[in-house]
Amino acid sequence: MNTLPPSAKDLPELDAEEYRVLFDAMDEGYCVIEFFDGPHGPDSDYIHIAANDAYAENAGIPDVVGQKLREMVPDEADAWVARYGEVLRTGKPIRFIQELVATGRWLELSAFRIEPPERKHVAVLFRDITDRRIAEQSLRELNETLEQRVEKALAERALLADIVEGTNAFVQIADKDFNFLAINGASAREFERIYGVRPVVGDNMLDLLKGRPEHRAAVEAIWRRALEGEEFVEIQQFGDETRDRRFYEMRFSALRNQAGEQIGAYQFVYDVTDRLNEQARLAAAEEALRQAQKMEAVGQLTGGLAHDFNNLLAGISGAFDMISTRLKQGRAEDVERYLSAGSGAARRAAALTHRLLAFARRQTLTPRPVVVNGLLPDLMELVRRTVGPAIAVETVAASGLWPAMVDANQLENALLNLCINARDAMPDGGRITIETGNKWLDERAGAEHGLDPGQYVTICVSDTGEGIPKDVLPRVFDPFFTTKPIGEGTGLGLSMVYGFARQSNGHVRIYSEIGQGTMVCIYMPRHLGDAEADDAGSHTLSATPAVAEGETVLVVDDEPVIRMLVVDALAEIGLTCLEAEDGREGLAILQSDQRIDLLITDVGLPGGLNGRQVADAARSLRDGLKVLFITGYAENAVLNHGHIEPGMEVLTKPFAVSDLTARVDRLLRERRDPS
Repeated sequence: MNTLPPSAKDLPELDAEEYRVLFDAMDEGYCVIEFFDGPHGPDSDYIHIAANDAYAENAGIPDVVGQKLREMVPDEADAWVARYGEVLRTGKPIRFIQELVATGRWLELSAFRIEPPERKHVAVLFRDITDRRIAEQSLRELNETLEQRVEKALAERALLADIVEGTNAFVQIADKDFNFLAINGASAREFERIYGVRPVVGDNMLDLLKGRPEHRAAVEAIWRRALEGEEFVEIQQFGDETRDRRFYEMRFSALRNQAGEQIGAYQFVYDVTDRLNEQARLAAAEEALRQAQKMEAVGQLTGGLAHDFNNLLAGISGAFDMISTRLKQGRAEDVERYLSAGSGAARRAAALTHRLLAFARRQTLTPRPVVVNGLLPDLMELVRRTVGPAIAVETVAASGLWPAMVDANQLENALLNLCINARDAMPDGGRITIETGNKWLDERAGAEHGLDPGQYVTICVSDTGEGIPKDVLPRVFDPFFTTKPIGEGTGLGLSMVYGFARQSNGHVRIYSEIGQGTMVCIYMPRHLGDAEADDAGSHTLSATPAVAEGETVLVVDDEPVIRMLVVDALAEIGLTCLEAEDGREGLAILQSDQRIDLLITDVGLPGGLNGRQVADAARSLRDGLKVLFITGYAENAVLNHGHIEPGMEVLTKPFAVSDLTARVDRLLRERRDPS
């Protein structure tokens, strides 16, 4: 049986249409070009006379049939004519790889002549190998640079290893089971120095400290935070007390694999014991310097304060001496004059101590929602009497002024101080203006004013005086700073204003121009609510408060004279008073069945219970009991740094009897009618 294939002459012959179907079905690009004579010489150009569908897909050139070479790619034409022209002349097929500059594609081509030569036809088969070419080029570049990159990576790793090993920082890396993955020499030596055992890679840090449970727990606690994903910096003390304990600053970070999963943690640690000791030494030195500066300032102030107090005490003691003399002589008509002089001196002495306390921010404030405009009429009367007729005083009250949470009495004192300063800056007369306003501060403005952004009520006092030099302006709020001669000023006026404003969660700003005058502005946070009516000032001894039958006040004070005066003043208006000389005695009365409508207590009491503790105990025993603290020393810490709870108020010694009875009356009326 003949199994040989048939010869070519036995195969059926394909017609033109069958060839067309065959070529159009090919994945490879195919075209036929026909040479012709052109301006550049014989056979210097060609035209595409046939192309299959894959031509455009592989070459990236659509509709190529009918296009002439020199019109398509004039810059590349000579090279293509030379290559395919050689095939036309010699009849030798060629195979090559070429980039089509016009499309950026790489093609693998083969070309052969179509007989007879006189037809000047050349057939071209090709396919797009751009992806393969790019891959080959990348591989070639990779091979060319691989060795270099490996050497560089090894060098970098060696360099990093040398740096880590040579650094003074203690470097440790651990997996999630507390096993050391890496530890540099400095860290291993330090671990051995403070714990007596030298760790190596693979050791479990907790097992190394098994015999020291306290130290093991400390190390486990801080490493566990890092191994659970926390990244942080912390300073702690580590080490066995029998060897050495040091302070270390530790920076922990998570150790992750290429997939981003945490596989452990690492730390960079520095011994900061010497740095902390130096900081503590510097802090002690700075504190000593501040104390020295303060004592120097107090020494400079002593003469002025002694002068002022001696004058005031002379007025008080002289008034009492003259009262005693006149009473012995039976001349009662002069007693009223001496009483007025003595009480005036006492008020001025109290004002001076209030300035000292306000400067130190240790006064106790009783803030209430107040619309400052309501304080201006009475304040203007006081200011005009104080500054004299040569200075005009005017107010500019903003309409719709917001309420501010402020101690009205202390605000009036602050404004009076500012007006006195303004008066002193205008020895030949001038004008003082007190202006109120609402102010919004955004982030930028708040930062410039040293305040949080928000809404503020401003009270500004301006004068037309000589102004403050720029080199002096930054110091005007400093304690004891004054430009006046010794004995004429304490240097506490502006410091008091500053201390009061900051204690009230506000601030003070000062603006001044030489020859133009000065403006001092107090910023107070807006109170989001209604102001309270101020009726305390209307109650005096001449206008006797109404007392309900049986109302009883407990007075707790260790000073017998003060206790006697308070009890007598309250008895004068019809109240029943119980007395206690210390906190324990007062608490015993509070625990009894006695009726008590109001507790009045000094803050500083002997016997182990201060006034605040007595008040807290009283409120736990008698729900909602009103409390009035009276104190001559601002125990700020005891009174929650100047801020007390609703239903509690503070009256600072020395106080007028009318102020005491007015406060007592208001607190009792609030108890009777809580609405």
